[in-house]
Amino acid sequence: MKIIFLGTSKFGSIILEKMANSGYSPALVITAPDKPSGRKQIVTPPPVKITAGHYEFKINQPERVRHIETEIRNAKPDLIVTAAYGQILPQEILDIPQFGCLNVHPSLLPKYRGASPVQHAILSGGKETGVTIILMDAIMDHGPIVAQKKTVIGSNENFPELHDRLARLGGELLVDIIPDWVNGGIKAQRQNETEATYTTIIKKESGLIDWAKPAEEIERQVRAFNPWPGTYTFWEKKIFKVKGKKSLAETRRIYVKILAAEVTKGKTVQKKNGEVLPTKVKELAVQTGRGQLNILKLQIEGKKPADPRDFLAGHADFIGVILKK
Repeated sequence: MKIIFLGTSKFGSIILEKMANSGYSPALVITAPDKPSGRKQIVTPPPVKITAGHYEFKINQPERVRHIETEIRNAKPDLIVTAAYGQILPQEILDIPQFGCLNVHPSLLPKYRGASPVQHAILSGGKETGVTIILMDAIMDHGPIVAQKKTVIGSNENFPELHDRLARLGGELLVDIIPDWVNGGIKAQRQNETEATYTTIIKKESGLIDWAKPAEEIERQVRAFNPWPGTYTFWEKKIFKVKGKKSLAETRRIYVKILAAEVTKGKTVQKKNGEVLPTKVKELAVQTGRGQLNILKLQIEGKKPADPRDFLAGHADFIGVILKK
């Protein structure tokens, strides 16, 4: 059976590797072009290209998939598989393979359609999520469901951990159902549109903490936005300078990234939202709109990540400040 695979991100690369190791080697891998990445803007290949290169699969990197419709048609694929490719396939391409185009999506569709299903599964506070394989149509994440598999979200699980686990789960489900799918043993079921929910593209400002929110919500935000865009707040630190015989004070707005946190257990005394408080174990917590948040690891701009004890050793004046949006 001839398969064409389309994917770009790490999610796609994990699924591609599972396919390759299960005997489903694509005749062609289509992925996004190499792009500048990081502060130095070094041109970097997408994860799917790296994995495809490891297995010596044929690779194509068009700006738009419709630009290589003729090549896809000439390859005469029996099946097309997509996973986090980043483009919606036009109907002309969807109609090419005999067994259609299957997409692996990291949520229990129709819940969490769109660009950020894993982050929103964590943000929602739900207990479970999963993966769905759909028969693609021309509408994003809309096609009928071929297979689903559920999994519990760990209470401390962050985005990278859940993302990779869902990719492995999706790859396993895909290779399990391909034989039944092509043999006609599976009938796709239409999604219930009344239950559909949609996620948005995560932006840098999504990580800004609103300390008026409950501690539980902020803790989920920390896990969902790790490592990008990060969950952050601002410390308006007073800096004193001596100029001549005068001592002048200026306020410097310092970016503070919260890398790990947990909700404070037990009863707490209500303080001002965003107020930094000492704890009994010489660490720190922050008051929220409901409850307090223990900070387990943090980082200020220009410095390395630190645990609270090491951070407070150099920034004792952090206790008592009111963190800002």
